[in-house]
Order: sequence, then C-alpha cells, then structure tokens
Amino acid sequence: MKKNFPLEFIYQLFSLLVVFIIVHALFITIVRPTAAEHIEAQRVLLAADPQHQTDDSFYIIIQGYEQETCIILMLWALCILAYKSISAYRQNRLLDDDVLGLPEDMPIGMEDTRALTQQIRDLPGSRQNTLMFRSLLLAIERFRATGNVQDAATTAHDVIESQGERMESELSVIRYISWAIPSIGFIGTVRGIGDALGKAHQAVEGDITGVTESLGLAFNSTFIALVLSIILMFFVHQLQLTQERLVLDTEQYVDHWLIRRLRGRPPRV
Repeated sequence: MKKNFPLEFIYQLFSLLVVFIIVHALFITIVRPTAAEHIEAQRVLLAADPQHQTDDSFYIIIQGYEQETCIILMLWALCILAYKSISAYRQNRLLDDDVLGLPEDMPIGMEDTRALTQQIRDLPGSRQNTLMFRSLLLAIERFRATGNVQDAATTAHDVIESQGERMESELSVIRYISWAIPSIGFIGTVRGIGDALGKAHQAVEGDITGVTESLGLAFNSTFIALVLSIILMFFVHQLQLTQERLVLDTEQYVDHWLIRRLRGRPPRV
C-alpha cells in the first residue's frame, strides 16, 4: 500500500496541472473573447433599439474567474474519482479468480499454510497491493501461528474492515473539493454584489449596464457552482457504492475460498 501513495500523489498533482492548463487555455482563447463579443453585440443592439430583449449566452454564464475555478476543481476531482474507480474495478475483477488454486472441497491444514503463503507472495506486484491479497495473507499467517480458525476469520474481517475505512478516508480530498466548489460560487456572488453596489451611481444616472453585468456575475457563479457540486456528488456516491461492494465481496471471497476450508488443531483431551 505504501508504494501506491507516491504514485497516486504524483497522479493527483499532474492531473491538476493538466486540467488547469487546458481549462485556462480554453477560457483565454474561446470563452472570454466570445463572451466579450456577445456583450458588445448586445450593447449595439440596445443602442439601436432600447426595447430589444437581450439574451444570455452560455459563454457569458461561465466567463467569471469563480466559474473557471469551479470547473477546474470539478474536473480534477473527476480525475481522482476515475483513478480510484479503476483501482476498485480491477480489484473486483480479481475476485473472479481462485488465487489459492486448490480443489474446492480440499481442507486446508496448518501444514499447508507455508506453501499457501509463498504462493500468495509470488503473485504479481499489481495484485500484492489489493485488498484480497492482504486479507488472505494475514488470515493464513494468523492461522499458521495459532491454528485457530476463528482467529483467522477475525483477522481477515479486521483487515477488510480497516482497509474499507482507509478507502473511505481517502475520499476526504474529494469531499473537500465538493465543499469548496459551492463556497467559491458564493465568493463570486459576494464579489458581484460588491461590484454592483460600486456602480450604483451609474444606475442612478440611468446607465444600468454595469450593475446588471455585476449582478449577472453574482448569480451565474452560484448557479454554476451548485450545478457542478450536484454532478460531482453523484459520482462520489457511485464510487462509495463501488468500494462498499468491493469490501463485502472480498469478505465473502475470503470466507468461501479460505476460512470455511481451514481445519484447525484438534481439541486437547
């Protein structure tokens, strides 16, 4: 598990950098220029016809810095979710194989534990960092040390439960992002309302263009932030469901292929 932490950390930093570069480049080259052109066109139409009904553009809705930040954070969170989802999917696929490779009805005694331990340790490196590997290995080693089936079952259960809690805690970064996105949207709202109040004298003189643009920023930033937060939380709950299924399926796997086949020491008379 320790070997995966630097790799995942590097992946998170690299994905954040890539997402920032792509999104910021799109905003500079497409979103903001297009929004500025649309606003200028609307001003020309209003100058020619004061009764003209202005229409909003998608580029105007997302042009603010707060909206850009929210989009970057959501895409970054989706990259992290994709990484964890692929890992959970691969571990689920491993549960379809019989790692021990023993006849289904063959009992496992203490004399078999050394060979089984070595067999599991010889698995490819990608499998050695999985929940199935750790639970099987520690359960066999516990049975080898005590000869008690209940001890092995308890060890497997504790390992699986602790790893499930670890996977849950690793979602803290994504939960922070899902909390930060609406907060950034509210920051945009405060900034927009502040700008609108600063242009109140223009509205008194009859020019409400600046006030409406600032209020548009205020409401659009909150709108985009809330929509992105809803989308992100949907994928977070889907990942949690996948991880919970992985934990339950792994416990059933260990019980079916190992625990129920163990034969402990005979009781002393």
